[in-house]
Amino acid sequence: MANHAPVKYALAGAGLSALCLAVLQTLLAQRLERAQISQMGPEVAFNLRLGELALDRLPPQALSRLSGLPLRVGASPPVSDDGRLSRQAQQLQQELCRRLKPCPPVLPAAAATPGLWVELLSPLEPVWLFTPVGPPQRWPPDPLLLGVSLLAGSISASLLFLWWEVQVPLQRLEQALGSVGRSANVAPALPEEGADVVRSLTGRFNAMVDRLAANERDRATMLAGIAHDLKSPLTRLRLRLGLGAAGPDQRQAEADLDALERITSQFLLFAGGGDGEAPVRLPLDQWLAELTGPIAADQIQLDLTPMEASVQPVALARAVGNLIDNALSHGSSPLRLVLRAEPAEGFRIEVWDQGPGIDPKQWPQALMPFQRLDRARGGSGHCGLGLAIAARVAASHGGGLEPLRSDQGFGVLLRGRSLPMA
Repeated sequence: MANHAPVKYALAGAGLSALCLAVLQTLLAQRLERAQISQMGPEVAFNLRLGELALDRLPPQALSRLSGLPLRVGASPPVSDDGRLSRQAQQLQQELCRRLKPCPPVLPAAAATPGLWVELLSPLEPVWLFTPVGPPQRWPPDPLLLGVSLLAGSISASLLFLWWEVQVPLQRLEQALGSVGRSANVAPALPEEGADVVRSLTGRFNAMVDRLAANERDRATMLAGIAHDLKSPLTRLRLRLGLGAAGPDQRQAEADLDALERITSQFLLFAGGGDGEAPVRLPLDQWLAELTGPIAADQIQLDLTPMEASVQPVALARAVGNLIDNALSHGSSPLRLVLRAEPAEGFRIEVWDQGPGIDPKQWPQALMPFQRLDRARGGSGHCGLGLAIAARVAASHGGGLEPLRSDQGFGVLLRGRSLPMA
């Protein structure tokens, strides 16, 4: 297809040149016709005056023989239905009406030579004067018009080539590049179309997408494999501890097992489990109230605006649960959970605590996977994936994660919008 592109646009340029030449030739012919009629006006008016004066003394046949004027006697001369002659008849009549009173009738003539009939004032019977007009200029075209038409066709073909073969593929590539990294799904490959340079650029983009997809699969496989391999020995350890006697050592071991299970669960979530979850439309305020039900009433305060949205409930529950868990672990209670509606079916979920929060300079680092900040992310069972998972879920809902700070404490804002229903 790419090899035929130059021929296709050359044919388009030739067609546009022909169209432009036809339009310009038509406009030039009309302009020349008007100029011709304007030049004929005084001469025809003089012949009419001369003929009308001579008709008072001579019959029409004698006047035609002596003066050489082509005259016709009769009320109905042969009339042509040619549109061009009709237009010229109207133009000549307008020219004569400005010079003669009364205005003489002018009709298109049906004759071997293109011409017009102009009626003379005759004392006895109607007399018509035949006035020849030049034939229309059709071929060869004017050299200047031909050059202008070729230039216009070449420019138009070049613009079409730049638009369809360069601009449109680059716009698709720009949109595809903008979608890279916004969600866990890798951007689809683009068709390699357009000019050679654009096709080469698109091919490199597709190669990059393939490498990203391979890296994503390897990463997900590795994390899922690690987490899966850890679950079995952890379960066996918990069973063995359950058979032993209770004591401080056993409680400490169970706490360590809880931390290991939490880390394993976070690894599984970050590995992409549940990315294909279908959106569900539900009342967010009631859903958040149920999500925070297990938390003691003195530990959290709810400020929820009633609203509905289409979300991935399991993924969003993981994100909000991570934010609440971080606030309980590193902040001071009571927490404050806020839900507000935003334009275009958007929503914002804020989790506030009374702690010092995260330094704004360290916020970008806190969103990176496996990053643990000394003051904000340390503790048992934390592997540095909580905020990273919440940020990924927010991005999949068309939003993001932002830090909030006020006199009352530190908060994290999860912004999103309703997802299209399948």
